[in-house]
Amino acid sequence: MAITHNLGFPRIGARRELKFALESYWKDQSSRDALKAVGAQLRERHWKHQARVNFVPVGDFAFYDQVLDMSFTLGNLPERVRGFHGDALDNYFRVARGRSAQAADEHVACCSGVAAGEMTKWFDTNYHYIVPEFTAATNFSLDATRLVTQIAEARAAGVNVKPVIIGPVTYLWLGKSKDDSDRLALLPKLLPVYGALLDTFAAQGIDWVQIDEPALVTELDAKWRDAFVTAYDSLSVRRVRLLLATYFGQLQENLELACTLPVDGLHIDAINARDELAQAAAILSDTSVLSVGAINGRNIWKTDLNAVLAWLEPLAKQLGERLWIAPSCSLLHVPVDLDSEQKLDAEVRSWLAFALQKLDELKLLADALNNGRDSVGSALVANAKAIHHRRTSLRVNNPVVKAALARIDAALGQRHSAYAVRAPKQAALLKLPAFPTTTIGSFPQTAEIRHARSEFKAGKLDTAAYKAAMQAEIARSVREQETLGLDVLVHGEAERNDMVEYFGEQLEGYAFSQFGWVQSYGSRCVKPPVLFGDISRPGAMTVEWITYAQSLTNKPMKGMLTGPVTILNWSFVRDDQPRSVSCRQLALAIREEVLDLEKAGVRVIQIDEAALREGLPLRRSQWNEYLQWAVESFRITANGVRDETQIHTHMCYSEFNDIIASIADMDADVITIETSRSDMELLDVFDHFKYPNQIGPGVYDIHSPNIPSRESIVQLMKKAAGRIPAERLWVNPDCGLKTRQWTEVTPALTNMVAAAKVLRSQLL
Repeated sequence: MAITHNLGFPRIGARRELKFALESYWKDQSSRDALKAVGAQLRERHWKHQARVNFVPVGDFAFYDQVLDMSFTLGNLPERVRGFHGDALDNYFRVARGRSAQAADEHVACCSGVAAGEMTKWFDTNYHYIVPEFTAATNFSLDATRLVTQIAEARAAGVNVKPVIIGPVTYLWLGKSKDDSDRLALLPKLLPVYGALLDTFAAQGIDWVQIDEPALVTELDAKWRDAFVTAYDSLSVRRVRLLLATYFGQLQENLELACTLPVDGLHIDAINARDELAQAAAILSDTSVLSVGAINGRNIWKTDLNAVLAWLEPLAKQLGERLWIAPSCSLLHVPVDLDSEQKLDAEVRSWLAFALQKLDELKLLADALNNGRDSVGSALVANAKAIHHRRTSLRVNNPVVKAALARIDAALGQRHSAYAVRAPKQAALLKLPAFPTTTIGSFPQTAEIRHARSEFKAGKLDTAAYKAAMQAEIARSVREQETLGLDVLVHGEAERNDMVEYFGEQLEGYAFSQFGWVQSYGSRCVKPPVLFGDISRPGAMTVEWITYAQSLTNKPMKGMLTGPVTILNWSFVRDDQPRSVSCRQLALAIREEVLDLEKAGVRVIQIDEAALREGLPLRRSQWNEYLQWAVESFRITANGVRDETQIHTHMCYSEFNDIIASIADMDADVITIETSRSDMELLDVFDHFKYPNQIGPGVYDIHSPNIPSRESIVQLMKKAAGRIPAERLWVNPDCGLKTRQWTEVTPALTNMVAAAKVLRSQLL
């Protein structure tokens, strides 16, 4: 009998209930108890949704981030928040975002906020986690309250419980040493706490524990591989059974290591590593479970159930009850329920499966394995029809797009002149001061903006009235920027719901959901568009809005676009052709928009590639292929313009030191990056790599409500000027401002502009 289980479930809620509860609490509009009650309600609902599988995960729910949860479980709090008292949840939010609710912060006299924890991408996904912080003096102490409480809640909900925790080696691997000490030197202090946690589970009557070690799918040196042996030898004496979970990639040279660790089962992501299943089955002991991630936990296409059964059935015959099946990874990365989608294109909808539908697929696979295919024959026939229909749909394949792709050559990605020739031409045209100031593109999405958009979508506001409302917001943004004294302005993106969805809505080959939300970090959710077919641009997407904004000011106005690599990486991408092909299609479409902006007189164009790095394969040996087509796609998009047109690009929350040569090869005139949370550490690469063009190191952490002082910005920029010539530096926030309030943005940008004036007087 094949056993079914799930590795994790979306926690934000089908209607983003957790998002709204969090933001209400942070604004002092609801109580802490009300927030906790929403969390409990969501957990109970989600456990009942998952009751169809044999083992249900507990501990995957988080009010902000599962890695931060693990830090608190292990007692690893940054020193800067250890002295605060009150409810532990408020301390948790201080680490996550720099402060909690205003009333809670005033109670502990820390209302000015603290430095938020550094945030970076969770492996190669669009989810962000709070980076654990370590020093040589770090100690650990167990606080299992969260997990014990949730185990009791789940049992009351009537489900079979499987706690989920991050494994000790991956936890250290995910973190950062704040004093350059060796993180692995902390392993002897960490392992007794893990042992105590497993004892706590045993005392609660737990049988199986899922211990996630996704670091095993990366390239590990000898000391990290040895750390796995040390860790699991230390944890081998226990009263619970361990399922070691890996996901997001292949184990490759770590396969034998994973199979021979003293655990009771191993989960392998069969979407990425199906070829490793047979070898794993041969190496594992005859009492060990092999868990197979047979359903894609990161994309939304229906599973070809008949094709999966063709390779699962021999494995089931070989392993019997030692075979477990599951999604490939946590379902955190997909929306909750396709049945909520009543307006989604019906044909495309028939090709999709969200989290609940993936669990239905999992049960169908188990029923077919345990009772024979005939027991679910009609469901398998329906599935086969949907798969065939998608493969043969004329909406998926466009011969005109394919012909355009075939005409791409190297010249398409080349600027007319080198940067050294372009730069003086741009300077003469734009006439900017030293340390020019700008923002990354978006301004606050006010209640008025959201109301107008909602009324327009509901048909209660006609096109002319909607356009007038958006133009009024654009005019407000321009006035605010001129009053602040910014040098290069933006139109504020009032008309845009999302930096990817907005463009997808205007491109052929995309479909859109109403409720397809996934968590990016904390309360921040995105609704990735569904890239189902060949991409083309029917008409201009941004030109009217940008040219209207430019008509309101004599200062340079940036045209704001999302780049092809980011649109690709932040979409649910078709799985029937290489990602590189889809990316080049996007590049050709966005290139047309760039050229139309230039024709309209826009002289500064920003093409955001925030997600460039997150598309990197997890194994460095596979980076070159990805970077070649990713950089080529950006260059195709950007490099058809005249020398005088200044091209910017933006990258946020991505450590890029190890790909700086590829970023330089993009040949953007200006790059803007995140450096505020890392205290300019990301600029260390410029000690050794002489970046040739201009750079704006972000000095204002927009993901925290804290307002940076003029002095702190000056100090950050002086650190930057120690590595990069002052004449090539810009001053800007580290990301767009749409998630902030004007009451936060105005004083922060006031300080930023004042800091630029100080820099001009002191450094030039």
